[in-house]
Parts: sequence; C-alpha cells; structure tokens
Amino acid sequence: MMRTFLSLAPLAIMAGLAAPAFAGTIAINGHGEVSAAPDTAYVTSGVTTQGTTAREALDENTAAMAELIATLKDAGIEARDIQTSGFSVSPNYVYSDQRTPSGYTQPPKISGYQVSNSVTVRVRALDTLGGVLDRAVTVGANTINGVNFAVADPADLYKQARKQAFADALGNAELYAEAANGTLGDIVTIEEAQNYAQPQPYMVKAMAEAAPRADVPVQAGELTFSADVSVKWDLSQTK
Repeated sequence: MMRTFLSLAPLAIMAGLAAPAFAGTIAINGHGEVSAAPDTAYVTSGVTTQGTTAREALDENTAAMAELIATLKDAGIEARDIQTSGFSVSPNYVYSDQRTPSGYTQPPKISGYQVSNSVTVRVRALDTLGGVLDRAVTVGANTINGVNFAVADPADLYKQARKQAFADALGNAELYAEAANGTLGDIVTIEEAQNYAQPQPYMVKAMAEAAPRADVPVQAGELTFSADVSVKWDLSQTK
C-alpha cells in the first residue's frame, strides 16, 4: 500500500499544478432590446360641456357621449374595448377685482358648470385608427388625451431581449476573464432586473394610409422591449 501511494503522489501533485486555480468571481450586467411595430392603440377621448346648471351641462354631455360611443361601435370598435376612464362635474368661477369695504378681495362666484366624460378605446386594427379619430371628432369629441401604442402579446419579444441580455453579459465576462489571464467557471447566480416600465417609442417608420375622406394621419412607429440581467461566474486562473 505504501508503494502504491508513493507512485501516485507525484501524479496528483502534477495534476494539481496543472489544474486552474480558483481566483474569485466575476459579475457582469447585460442589456438586450428588440424593436417591433405595434399592433394595438389606446385612445382616450371624450366630451366636455358647459351649462348654467349642472343638470343642463350633464344632459348635453350625456347626449354627446351616447353619440360618440355609438359612432365608435359603428367604426368597428367592440363594446369590450370601450371603457369609461374619467367623469367629473365642476363649477366655473368668475373672479372679481372688486374689494369689500374692509379691503378684502371679493370671493369668486359660480357662473355655470362643466361636465367632462371620457372613454379609453382600444383599437385593434391600426389601419382604422385615423378613421376612428376623425369620426370621434366629427360627432363632438372635443378632448383627446393622446394615443398610446402597444403590442398585444409581447412575451416572445421579451424572451428575445432576455437572450440578448445574457449574450451581452457573457461576451463581456469572457473579455474580462481573458484580460485577467483566466477563464470563466460555473455560473453562480443569474438575476434579472425587475423593470416593468411600458415600452418606449423607438423610431417612427410606419404611417397609416389616408382614406378618401382624409382621415387623421397616424404614425405608429416602433416600440422597444428591453431586458437587463446580472450574471456572476466563478473565475479560474491557470498558474
């Protein structure tokens, strides 16, 4: 047994000298993003009316909103894609420069009332968006609070962004390991940054075709979907 042990010891020592030595860890952040044209739009529009009484303003608003919703449905918007997103009744004030005998400013007086009602509309066919905006304004929508574009199902886009983020981290980690005269070992941890921000517009490229009645021109552009990851590896270094 002693003879066998002595014959194997030099081999073990030589193997230990040739094996990479643990040098620590290396942590790298990676970023990935992909771009895609949106396939959905969200429009918030509505009607604001004035009246000498709250009831007068409300009745006028109710009639106008009923016509707006009917027009949206006639334009192909389903009922499930129309949702009330705002409603308010507020007084209108008249301010005076006159002062009381004591020198104080006269309090404002109510001169009438304002009623605002708005709906958020989901437009699933972007080629109809210009016509929807045009028809909404035609029937009395006097407030449109912007158009937001989206991709209905961005799951695959985020998967692509995650793969790019990991590839970015791996490429930089290999670069640093080489510069440190070492090699990457096993992965220790992978952490994805929790970023749930809405995708941001990237570049305007697409424009809806104008219909014969000159619908509102709409540019859908592109959206970017991004992912960030932090990866830590063991770092080995050959002596």
